[in-house]
Amino acid sequence: MPRTTDSDGTPVPQRLLAAATRLFAEQGYDRTSVQEIVEAAGVTKGALYHYFGSKDDLLHEVYARVLRIQQERLDAVAESDEPVEKRLRAAAADVVVTTIDNLDDAMIFWRSMHHLSPEKNKQVRAERRRYHERFRALVEEGQQSGVFSKATPADLVVDYHFGSVHHLSTWYRPEGPMSPQEVADHLADLLLRALRP
Repeated sequence: MPRTTDSDGTPVPQRLLAAATRLFAEQGYDRTSVQEIVEAAGVTKGALYHYFGSKDDLLHEVYARVLRIQQERLDAVAESDEPVEKRLRAAAADVVVTTIDNLDDAMIFWRSMHHLSPEKNKQVRAERRRYHERFRALVEEGQQSGVFSKATPADLVVDYHFGSVHHLSTWYRPEGPMSPQEVADHLADLLLRALRP
């Protein structure tokens, strides 16, 4: 059985993910070989196949780990006792910050998701739909209680915000003039202004 940690104590799955993320970002998913990933991670091919099964599984995990963080944080915000306006603003800002904090992962995914197997693609779409539905439920809650305008359908409101989020990897630069939180605040405020009755 492959070792679970390396000499520096980093678990092998994390080493593989870190190496794959860096290589996918630098070279592209399709131009990165399994051999390059295992060499960069300092492990054997056997270790990669033990933990991930395939390069496809690695690509899926690059995306899934960020979505898991985002889903946990959205669930916590949505379930809090804050007024719906505060909960939606917090959720809208959080998805921006967590996307910027994981910009390589986001960029790799949007550039490479067409390489996923049909089964994995379906799984990813289902995971993303669950996130979007939870976010949409906050919009609908505010619309039904009269806090938000019903002029724009909730689905369109969600597409509008996530369109901005998915676009971040094409223009945001860490060395640029705005911090992740500043960008998040601007986009969250834009969303709430659009929903004001």
